[in-house]
Amino acid sequence: MLRTNQPFLDYLETLYEKQPKKENIIIKSYAKGEKLLTQNESSTKIMLIRSGITKCYFIEENDKEYIVEFLGKGEIIGEIEVIKNVPCLCSIEAISEVTVYAMSIPYFKDLLKNDLGLNNFLLDVFAERIVNTSSRASYQQLHTTEHTLNQFLELKSKEMEISKEDMAAYLGISVRSLNRSLKELKDPNAEE
Repeated sequence: MLRTNQPFLDYLETLYEKQPKKENIIIKSYAKGEKLLTQNESSTKIMLIRSGITKCYFIEENDKEYIVEFLGKGEIIGEIEVIKNVPCLCSIEAISEVTVYAMSIPYFKDLLKNDLGLNNFLLDVFAERIVNTSSRASYQQLHTTEHTLNQFLELKSKEMEISKEDMAAYLGISVRSLNRSLKELKDPNAEE
């Protein structure tokens, strides 16, 4: 539910420190609720989360929000859009204070051509995303909302604060359905 990638973060911290002028990679901060990327807009930087938690989500045609993933330290954002030369596929919003390493697009493209380490990290990220997406889809088909919600609440109590609206958007249900499921978890004998 919360994705992190410490080896990628370590790699980018090393690149950041090796810069003579600190202009190809900069550190940027975002307040809770601020968007790092906006769906259907162009990205001007590729970012790797240094600290904090973000949500990655789509706004569907019916204006409903669907959260794809929660991203934490070491997760890269904006790279697919630069590689494919397309506008942002989804929005990324800070759900806590967030700092990122922001790379210029020309520098990122140069690394793509010349840095095998970056390419290996990106291949690993893409493969992980495919596995996670398919696993999540099958998991949600095979388990009840209450079962998934239980795991979500466990993560929430340990690692992050999340609103009911975001929990519902992640689970793909309405807030009303979420409230029913929460009530059922508290009292399995409660009638709906």
